[in-house]
This record gives sequence, C-alpha cells and structure tokens, in this order.
Amino acid sequence: MIYLLANSDQFAGGEETSRECSSCHSKRIWEDGKRPVNHGIVQRFICRDCGLRFSEKSNKGIAQSGNRQLCAIPQDAKKLDTATETNTVAGDMKNLPQDARGLLAKYMAYVERQGYYENTSYLDLMKRLAKAGAKLLDPEDIKAKIASQKWKSSVKMLSVYAYDQFCKMEGITWIKPRYKQEETILYVPDEKDLDALIASAHSDRMAAFLQCLKETYADPGEILRLEWRDIKNNVITIAHPVKGHLAGHAQVTNRLISMLNRLPKDSKLVFPAKYANMHACLRALRKRTARIQQNPKLLEITFKSFRHWGGSMLAHYTNGNVLTVKNALRHKRVSNTMKYIHPIQIRDDEFEIATATTPEEVKQLGQGGFVKFDEMNGIHFYRKPKRFGGLQ
Repeated sequence: MIYLLANSDQFAGGEETSRECSSCHSKRIWEDGKRPVNHGIVQRFICRDCGLRFSEKSNKGIAQSGNRQLCAIPQDAKKLDTATETNTVAGDMKNLPQDARGLLAKYMAYVERQGYYENTSYLDLMKRLAKAGAKLLDPEDIKAKIASQKWKSSVKMLSVYAYDQFCKMEGITWIKPRYKQEETILYVPDEKDLDALIASAHSDRMAAFLQCLKETYADPGEILRLEWRDIKNNVITIAHPVKGHLAGHAQVTNRLISMLNRLPKDSKLVFPAKYANMHACLRALRKRTARIQQNPKLLEITFKSFRHWGGSMLAHYTNGNVLTVKNALRHKRVSNTMKYIHPIQIRDDEFEIATATTPEEVKQLGQGGFVKFDEMNGIHFYRKPKRFGGLQ
C-alpha cells in the first residue's frame, strides 16, 4: 500500500504559493522541488492538507499529465524516475470517480491520525468500493455494494469496519451490517518447504525476513515494525504487536542474528519496506522456487504460513497444551489459539526414524525433537514428523 502523508512538517524548506489544490481546494500549496524530464524542467508542488502532488508546466510550455499522489517520503520519491513515478500512483486514484479522490485522500490522513498501521487494508477496500460505483456518502448504497460483491465474509466484515471509520470522519450515522468470519482449516506446510524458500532467496533482506518469521512465530506486520533496538544478544522483542496479539520476547538462533547483522543499518527499522513490496517479492520467490524444484506446494505458502507452522508444531510436541501455544504465539484470547489445537494426521512415511543405544544418543535425539515410540533388544526407536524439525 502507498503511504500518503498529510499535515507533515517533513517538507520544510518549500515556499507557499497562491495556487489551489484540485482535490481538497486548500490553498496551502508548497513548492516541492524540480524534476528533469525529456522536454525540460518541471516544478513540483504538494498540498500540505491532503498530500496531493502535482506538476507545473515545463520551461518549454508543455503541460504535464494529470495530478498524481506519490509516496510522500521525500528521500524515496527523489529516487523515482518518471516511469516509476507513474507506477507508484497511490492506489490508482486517477481511475476513481472525481468526487471519490478527495474523500479518499482525506480518509487516509484520518485513519493515520487515528493510529492505524500504514499498511492497513482499509484504504484498499474503500477504493474497491469506489471503483464498483458506490456512493461513499450514502450508507445504504455502500451496504448494497458490499452485499453484491463476490468476497469472502471476512473481507466483507473488514469492508464494514473500513466504512465505519469513514462515517466517523464525515459524521454519518449508519447501522452496520453483520458479517461473520468463516472458520478455515490452517494450511501447515512442511518445514523443508519453508527452508527451501529461505535458501532460494537472492536478497539478504528477504532471507532474513523469512527466517525471522520462522523463529519468532510472529505476524509479518510485527516483523516489519521491528527496530534494531529490539534485538539484544539472541533475544528479539516484539514491541509493536498487531491487533489481538500481546508484546513479548523470542529466543532466536545465532544463524538468524548473523543474517540480521549482514543487513544495512541506515534506518531505525530492521526491514524498512512496505508490506505490499515484500509480498510481491514473496510471490516472485515462490514462483521461481516452485519451478526450479518442481514443487507446486510452495505456491501455497504465505508469510503467515510460518506462524501457522510454528503454532501447529508446538501443539503437536506439547500434546495440545493450549497455554504453551497461546504464550508462544502471544494471543490475547484463548479462542484464537484453539484453531491450532487440532489433530494432525501424519502418515508413516512422513516420519524421520532414528535409533539410539547409549544415554548420550538418547539425549541428542531428545534435543533434536525426536520422540521415542518403541524399544527392542536394548535399541531405542525415535521418530519425528518431517514437517516439523523439532523444538529449538
């Protein structure tokens, strides 16, 4: 998702002009630097109220195409060429009805002030409704549009939450329709498939991000908010939990710490990237790795699959101990943990088998996550599921 910044003082140094914003009609328009193009130099402007960026005519008198709202982080925006800039239009505002553009720009600034995470899906859902022809100021029309969409109940439920914030912004009273999230069975991938994605990542950042998901069992949004100060020795602190989660600590391996130390430290964030960009990289990584390894199961793995794998692994090795799983996943409510407490059907050929004859070998297998299942003539037989590499 593109992050629109409104009412920010990060653009100090610009000069106020007498122009008017075509979106919110504010007169707080500031100069925002010049950009070289093929036919000359154009002056850039930004609205300090809604974040709209637009160009003046070039020094050769050729008008620039349309108004564009760009990622309002100056140092990132300066690195974009003209072609890239066109592709980073915030949610394709130009494809929305004219009356919806200003409302949605105002809406994004509002949800930011309300403390919602910048990668929230609220703006995307509102744009989808606007593209479907919904009248944003008419609650009954919004209800009809949501009901007519071929979305899952969970998406419709989020759409209701998104529009409820819009109504609070505009002072509109409405009666929310009721949608309930359907229960789904978690997809639990094999550990070797998770490791295959990590090993195939060409980017150090993506490899470290995936390994961090695997060892902390965290939500991807929590890892994107991870700061360097949250890492101390071999302990990672989840200080910015998502909704429904608690803050907590996770003990990690030396391997992950080494991977993190290879990353540049030019930001307070360990992974200074947008969720949409990381997810696009994951899609490309899955497709490439699945083609090379001829393993279509890799295409089903998402960022949250690492968390699902961790919760199911803990439930398996603790014989369904709800409190252990709840504490590891940092759930606020036990009801969220119960979906991980389910019988896992594992065939005989999905186990790794090992034997031990000495106390030292028994100790090593126990530390490796193996569980004893038989004994014969002084030989101890151990096994563990292939999809779980054992507790670390």
